[in-house]
Amino acid sequence: MADRLDIQNVLGQMRALQAQVQQGVPPVKAVPEQPDGTPGFGDVLKMAVDKVNDQQASAKKMAEAYERGDPTVDLPQVMIGLQKASVSFEAMNQVRNRLVSAYEDISKMPI
Repeated sequence: MADRLDIQNVLGQMRALQAQVQQGVPPVKAVPEQPDGTPGFGDVLKMAVDKVNDQQASAKKMAEAYERGDPTVDLPQVMIGLQKASVSFEAMNQVRNRLVSAYEDISKMPI
């Protein structure tokens, strides 16, 4: 449910910017703070990127521990960790591609 609210919030901001552009008002450069204290879109995106980075670092540490011969690390654990990191990275790539596409679509809108 929180994801749905974040999307609605971002769409609301995009619509407000579009209305300002159509009225001839220059867009505001800073992202306004959320009145209810929830993190903004940029904060959510940064947290997601940090989580992907943490998963990749964890998988790398596990793989290195296995390569050193650490008896507490099993090969299936390493493979699962590497796959989780790979899937999360691919998902982040897809999100980035969608954001770039949305930005390009918005930038092509008539003023």
